[in-house]
Amino acid sequence: MRKLVLLSSALMLLNSLSSIAETIHFPEEFVPLQVGERLIEQSFFSRVDDVELAPGTYQVKMKYTDLYEQGYDDHQVVESEPFWVELTVESGKDYDLVFNRASNAVAAEVFAESPQVSLKAKGSELAVPLSIVSYRAASAPVQAVASAPVAATSNKPATAVPVTLPAKVPGGQAGLKNMPNAAAMLEFWWQQASPEERRAFLQKVTN
Repeated sequence: MRKLVLLSSALMLLNSLSSIAETIHFPEEFVPLQVGERLIEQSFFSRVDDVELAPGTYQVKMKYTDLYEQGYDDHQVVESEPFWVELTVESGKDYDLVFNRASNAVAAEVFAESPQVSLKAKGSELAVPLSIVSYRAASAPVQAVASAPVAATSNKPATAVPVTLPAKVPGGQAGLKNMPNAAAMLEFWWQQASPEERRAFLQKVTN
């Protein structure tokens, strides 16, 4: 009986903590790396697109990485150096990180030198530009939860979902012709993977 009460209390505590956390969704061109002093673990098999934060002000480290077609069966990866932004999360609001995607690799390289991103509350037309800042240690520990995205109506635990690049297709259906093929996307993620993740991937596809 006592164990049942303790278990129920723990579940209530977890539910109360999750209920006050708001979600920030990152587009596939931006990889969240760190919130304050807390690292966000990314992997070759499961990329983190959603980060849950309690209301407050945070410093978030991220990286821009994008893939562009360069003629037939060729592509170019454009990346920025990791950078920090400061953002404020309000209670009861979920957010999207938004930006203006460059139309070609040359423009993307210029963008990568000085990325410009904004935070947009879901359901709002107004996006708040985020300033790039120098990281400073917070006086209190950061409570952040990173998770792979799941459907809003799902009651199942968060699971990894496939990632497709690019996240946006300029020009609607006509833009589909310029999307990277599967081989290009596989090579892109292969370059991002660590040696351990590459070995694990090879073992998985050869078994």
